[in-house]
Amino acid sequence: MRVLVTGARGKVGRAAVAELAAAGHDVLCTDLGAPTYERAEPDMPPYVRADLTDAGAAFQLVRGMDAVLHCAAIPEPTQDIAHAVFANNLLAAFNVIEACVRFGVSRLVNLSSETVPGMIFAERPFEPSYFPIDEEHPVQPQDPYALGKLFGEQLCTAATQRSDLCCVSIRPTWVQDAGSYARNLGPMVAAAFAGAPEPTVNGWSYIDAYDLAIALRLAVESDLPGHEVFYICSPDAAGVSDTVAALRAQYGDRVQYRDFARPDASGTSAAKAQRMLGWQPTRGWRDYLTEDGQPLPGQQRDQ
Repeated sequence: MRVLVTGARGKVGRAAVAELAAAGHDVLCTDLGAPTYERAEPDMPPYVRADLTDAGAAFQLVRGMDAVLHCAAIPEPTQDIAHAVFANNLLAAFNVIEACVRFGVSRLVNLSSETVPGMIFAERPFEPSYFPIDEEHPVQPQDPYALGKLFGEQLCTAATQRSDLCCVSIRPTWVQDAGSYARNLGPMVAAAFAGAPEPTVNGWSYIDAYDLAIALRLAVESDLPGHEVFYICSPDAAGVSDTVAALRAQYGDRVQYRDFARPDASGTSAAKAQRMLGWQPTRGWRDYLTEDGQPLPGQQRDQ
C-alpha cells in the first residue's frame, strides 16, 4: 500500500517507517525537521517537510494514499505551553482525518496515548478504577495532551460515521527504544529491585518501540471496520516481580484488582490487540537492562 507516516522522525515514527518499508509498503515520510537536500540514501523512503496544522499541507500529502499512520504530535504536555500542545495536536489530527475523508483513504491509524484516562498528567491527582487498565476503563482527562488525544479518538469515530474511512487508534504505554531504556526505565527497575517500587498510575507499563511498530503495521494492514481502540504494552511490568502485591502496597483496597495473566504482569492489558490484531510482543526491558536496572554490556546509553 501507499502509506503516509506523519511524525516520521520521532521515536515511534522512525520505528514504524522501518517496519512498514520492510514489509514492502510504499512509504512517504513527513515531519517538521529540515530535509537533507542531498542525494537520497539507498532504500530510504522519500521525505517531505510539512506542518500539518496547515490544512493545505495535510491535504497535499494525504492525496493518493491508501493508508495514513498519524504519529505527529507534541509527545507530552509538560515542556511546551499548554495551548500550544492542545492546538498543535488536535488541529493536526483534524486536518489529517479530514483529508482522509475527502480523498477516500481507506485506513487511518491514529497514534493516541495511554494518558487518555487522565491519571498520568492530572493536575488534581486521582487513582485508577481498576488494574489492569484496559479499553473499558473510564476516561476523565484534565491536561491538554490527554484531552487532545481523546478528542482525536472522537474525531476518528465521527469520521467513520460520515465516510467509508476505517480507523484504529493505538494507545501505547511509555515507549522505549535502544537508546532510552537505561535513562527512562533503569531507575524504575532499580527501585523495584531494591524493594521500593516507584509510585505508579499505570502499573509500571511500558512498550518497546520496535514491538509497537509491529502493532502499527498490523493496524495499517487490518480490515477492521469502524473505529477500534487498542492499548499496546509489554506483557510484564518494569522491574516488578509481583504486580498485585506492589499495587496493593500503594493503593490498598481503594482500587479493584482483576485477572492478571502472570505474576509480573503489566498494569495495562493489551489482550484486545493480541486478540483482534494478532499482535505479539517479542522484546522487553531484560533485553536492555540487568535485573538491578543497569545497561547490559554493549547496550547504548541515552545521552
